[in-house]
Amino acid sequence: MYFVTGTDTDCGKTLVSSALLHRAGAIQADGHQPRTLGLKPVASGCQVTEEGLRNSDALMLMSASTLQPSYRMINPFAFEPAIAPHIAAASQGGDISPESLMSAMDLTQMSRADFCLIEGAGGWRLPLGQGRYMSELVQYLSVPVIMVVGMKLGCLNHAVLTMEAIKADGLELVGWVANRVDPNMANYQENLDSLKALIEAPMLGEVPYLPEVSPQLAANFISLPKKPRKAVE
Repeated sequence: MYFVTGTDTDCGKTLVSSALLHRAGAIQADGHQPRTLGLKPVASGCQVTEEGLRNSDALMLMSASTLQPSYRMINPFAFEPAIAPHIAAASQGGDISPESLMSAMDLTQMSRADFCLIEGAGGWRLPLGQGRYMSELVQYLSVPVIMVVGMKLGCLNHAVLTMEAIKADGLELVGWVANRVDPNMANYQENLDSLKALIEAPMLGEVPYLPEVSPQLAANFISLPKKPRKAVE
């Protein structure tokens, strides 16, 4: 099980998470297909449908997973306004504390997966209200972290700060992915080389700029992380 975080909003967490799920769920030579599952505990900016609120990121994770539980298990906390989740929750009198997120997650179902990803929202220090952060959920679960770096101006600072915060929280950064969100980024290669030198974790892939979001295509540019040292009990 892994937690996927990013350097910022819109850095490509869902694309990379879905690509990892596609890669992990590929049918093996013996015909076996691994059981994969992608989760999005908190999401804002959801659409109103006949079935209820639905988030495009959560739906993409569902599409990339081989296990198909209910939508509510994938995305238990969904909010319609495209604003910070803790503000959306407060406006409805809701509670998205780390404890509430934990109680809403079906750990038994998650443990059935051969490969499970939990995608965060925003960056590492996403506020959950009352001085709490999404990073506390990762600490409760004690799962390794994959960092997505949105390749654009400012990513060096964001990446290093995120890496330092993950390590300061006592968690293992098992890998990172460079996702080119800005096709016109100046000195792209020099920035990528700097990240390779600065980030103290293996680089799992470099996703080129994709005019259309395609997890299947992105999967060709990503490797799965090595087995982490830590595991969920």
